[in-house]
Amino acid sequence: MKTSDFYYDLPEELIAQTPVEPRDSSRMMVIGRKSGEISHKHFYDIIDYLEPGDCLIVNDSRVLPARIYGVKEGSGANVEFLLLRQISSNRWEALSKPGKKAKVGTRFVFGDGLMTGEVTEVTEEGNRIVDFECEGSFFETLDKLGQMPLPPYIHEKLTDKERYQTVYSRELGSAAAPTAGLHFTKELMQKLRDKGVNIGYVTLHVGLGTFRPVKVDDVTKHHMHSEHYELPVETAKLINETKRSGKRVIAVGTTSCRTLESVAKKEGCVCPSEGWTDIFIYPGFEFNVLDGLITNFHLPESTLIMLVSAFAGYDNIMNAYKNAVEEKYRFFSFGDSMLIL
Repeated sequence: MKTSDFYYDLPEELIAQTPVEPRDSSRMMVIGRKSGEISHKHFYDIIDYLEPGDCLIVNDSRVLPARIYGVKEGSGANVEFLLLRQISSNRWEALSKPGKKAKVGTRFVFGDGLMTGEVTEVTEEGNRIVDFECEGSFFETLDKLGQMPLPPYIHEKLTDKERYQTVYSRELGSAAAPTAGLHFTKELMQKLRDKGVNIGYVTLHVGLGTFRPVKVDDVTKHHMHSEHYELPVETAKLINETKRSGKRVIAVGTTSCRTLESVAKKEGCVCPSEGWTDIFIYPGFEFNVLDGLITNFHLPESTLIMLVSAFAGYDNIMNAYKNAVEEKYRFFSFGDSMLIL
């Protein structure tokens, strides 16, 4: 398949700039995976589509306030860093802007001296390896200094950092939110549990590969960046019990989906696993775990719309996106949701 096969025309005004309140009042398009049939609901209606014994698998990764602004020692030039990956306690791989000001050996000051950093290396991709110094906990300092790394298509300032976190986030490490989970409230999750729906947790720390465009014409030639995942013992047990009882495993988001299918592919079964995955899911992929998927509306020609097309069928998804544009759904990270069953 060609990358251009996944293009659709999206009016700019349909790109959501702010999250809705309350979280679960966003709209939800429900799609029959086999039939392609479409229904228009709200996210709080999801309780009507889930049955006792079904399980939701959510990604509990928490977004780092990973965008920090500093000044170059000596010149006072302004530089922005975006933390991508922790290498050791205070050593990080980061993007820098402008890159020409962040040469090896250059030092920067953040927050009027709350933290300093020195560029020690430039990677093959042009990212910087930075050694940071601060008093006390690095993450506590980062929480004071950092801003949420909102995607480039969001231009509104986020007043509440927690609105770019899921209500169940707990494991710090993502450079972007697993946005399908942003629709859940604690109250809705409790209602689901009361109905007998089980909730299991995986962790996949979302990297900036999420936003990287596919630059090749032939989809199969695209290479995904690796992201770290963990599927714990209790989640593996829950998934296997759900399957044995004939109930459904529904992934909340493409990150949960990639974690489950990565483990099944690597291990040959669903079992406790931890590691790195660069799995790329596009039409023709054979799913081994998923029975359903909750997801947002994704960018044209992105790896995420390719994944969703693989699960629900290419024609079904392209028709659904056309319908979503006509019905003026809100798109991308703070936008509306899709339930595929």
